[in-house]
Amino acid sequence: MCGRFGGLRVIRGFAALLLCQLIGEAIVFGFGLTIPGFVVGLLLLAVALAVVKTRFSATVADVETTSGALLANLGLLFVPAGVGIVQNLDLVAQNGVTLMLILLASTVITLAVTVWVFIAVRALLRRSEGARHGH
Repeated sequence: MCGRFGGLRVIRGFAALLLCQLIGEAIVFGFGLTIPGFVVGLLLLAVALAVVKTRFSATVADVETTSGALLANLGLLFVPAGVGIVQNLDLVAQNGVTLMLILLASTVITLAVTVWVFIAVRALLRRSEGARHGH
């Protein structure tokens, strides 16, 4: 064991995460898709973990361990963004009102879309339950 999380497990989990991201990036580049490659990679990872969960539980545990370590240190990923903001405070001051309006609008839109998706999924689930029970 190496360190707090077990070195080899973290390396294997990180390799699985990076491999899925690489494949996702290659798919996006190869097919000229407009969605980010890491999103495709994340979908591939979800499918892969669902498929291999029964056969390769060690791999799933490695990805879980690595993901937990990354999430535990997520705050560190915001340091470069914070430094960039501090270095460009003059731009932030010049465009502060616009930035606040954009942040407010994007938050409201995100909340509205989330509620809409929740309602749509709930309605679909109710319909499928009704069909299953013969209603």
